Amino acid sequence: MLRINVAGADVVLHPSGAALLSADHTLLIADAHFGKAVSFRKLGVPVPQGTTTETLDALTSAIEATQAKRVVFLGDFLHSRRSHAAPTLAALSRWREQHVGIDLTLVRGNHDDRAGDPPASLGIEVVDEPLPSGPFALCHHPRPVAGLYVLAGHWHPCISVGGRAFQRLRLPCFWFGDDSGALPENAVGVLPAFGSFTGMHRIEPRAGDRIFPVADDVVRAIPGLPIA
Repeated sequence: MLRINVAGADVVLHPSGAALLSADHTLLIADAHFGKAVSFRKLGVPVPQGTTTETLDALTSAIEATQAKRVVFLGDFLHSRRSHAAPTLAALSRWREQHVGIDLTLVRGNHDDRAGDPPASLGIEVVDEPLPSGPFALCHHPRPVAGLYVLAGHWHPCISVGGRAFQRLRLPCFWFGDDSGALPENAVGVLPAFGSFTGMHRIEPRAGDRIFPVADDVVRAIPGLPIA
C-alpha cells in the first residue's frame, strides 16, 4: 500500500484499486460492476465465470488489509438489471452475512440508474452524488464540486508503459488532479475500476497531476512526480 496526502488528508492506496480515507476508516471502491459477466452471458456473449466471487474476495482482502470500518462504493455497484440474477445476489448476500459489522454506502452512478438499487436485504445505504466527507466530495462522475476535492470513478483509468507500441502494457492507475487550489476544475481524483471484469481507459495526464499505477500487486509512484 502507498500512503499519500490529498487535499490535506491522509489517503492510503491499496493495490486492489481501493483507497482508504484514514481519518474515518472509510474504504472507497469504484466501479465494482457486480453481475457484469452474467449480464453478458444472458446476451449470448461467452465470458468468464466466477467474476463476482473474485471481486468479493478482493474486497474482503482490502478491508482486512486496511482495517476499514465503512465501505463507500463510488457508483456502478451492479452492472445492469440482468445483474439481479439469483446466483449474483446469492453471492452478495453470503458476503454481506460475513461482514455484518461493516457499514456500506453506495453513491449512485450511471449503471446504478439502469440496474436499480441493490436489494434492501444487503443493508446498503444508497445516496445520490455528491456525498461530502471531510475535504472530499465522494462521487461517481469525475467532475468538480465547489469547495471540495472530488474522489470518483467512472473512467476506469489506466496508463500505457513500455517501449514500442507492440511491447506496451496498460496498467490501472489512481489519477489525482492538482489539489493546490490554483485550478479548482482540476481538483478531482479518479480511482481505478475495482471489478475483476471491467475495461480500462487510457488517460492523458495534465501538468500538476499525480499518477499511481498498479503493477504486480504494488502501487507505484511514477518517478519524477511528487507523492505528497
